[in-house]
Amino acid sequence: MRNDKRTDGGMDKQLTKPYKKDSEYSYTLGAFPTYEMIKAKPDIVRKVLVHSSFTDQENLRKLCNQYQIPLEINDKVINRISDKENCYVAGFFDKYSCELRDDRPHIVLVNPSNMGNLGTILRTCVGFGIYDIAIILPGADIFNPKTVRASMGALFRLNHHLYTSFSEYQQSYPKHELFTFMLNGEKTLTLKDCPKTELYSLIFGNEATGLDDSYKEIGTSIFIPQSADVDSLNLTIAVGIGAYVFTNQGMR
Repeated sequence: MRNDKRTDGGMDKQLTKPYKKDSEYSYTLGAFPTYEMIKAKPDIVRKVLVHSSFTDQENLRKLCNQYQIPLEINDKVINRISDKENCYVAGFFDKYSCELRDDRPHIVLVNPSNMGNLGTILRTCVGFGIYDIAIILPGADIFNPKTVRASMGALFRLNHHLYTSFSEYQQSYPKHELFTFMLNGEKTLTLKDCPKTELYSLIFGNEATGLDDSYKEIGTSIFIPQSADVDSLNLTIAVGIGAYVFTNQGMR
C-alpha cells in the first residue's frame, strides 16, 4: 500500500520548495543517488522529477513504474532546488528513522559538523561493509541534500540512529567493544596488530576538535600513525582507514 501523502495535491506543492531541516521530506539530487534510493527504499519515495534533457528517461520511468512511483518532467523545480547545472533528476522522499543492529559493528560519529564529509563517510562505510552508523548530537543533518548527494545513495543502504549523548549510545550497546580514535591514543593501529574482534564500535570526533581527553577512559584508544608534517588526518580519511583495517583484521 502506497503512502497517501504522495498523491495529495497540497503535499505536491510543498515539493517545489528548497529543503529545510524541519521538513518531513528531503530529496536526492542527481540520477545515481536517485536510482540507489529507489532500489534500496522504494516505499519512502514520494515522487521523482526529471529534467527534459535527461537522456535515460525510459529506464528511470520503468523503474518508477515498477514501484508505482510518480515521475514528472519539471525543469523549473529541478533548477530551483539544485545548485549545480548538471543535475537532471531529483527524488523526493519521506524522512525515516531506523535502529542499529546489535549484532554488527558500528561507526560512531561524535558531533560531525560537515554535511559533505558525513555523506562521504556513509559511502565509505558501505564500501567496507559497515552498515550501522551512530551520530552523537549535535551534528550535521544526515537528510540534507548535500549529505545525501555526497553519500551517492549509500545513505539508503545502511542503518543510522541519532543519540543525544555518547552515554546513551554506550548504554544501548553494552556488548560492543569500544575503540576511540585519538591523536594521543595508546594503541597504534596497523593491519598486523589490529585488535581482533567481531563486535566493535569505532568512535571518531568531529573535524575541528576530534575527541576530548575524557574518551581515553572509554574502551581502547587508537592512534593512526602519520608523519609529523601534518597535525591530523581528515576525518573522512581517518574513518576510511579505521574501517578498512578493522574489516580486514589480521592481514599481513
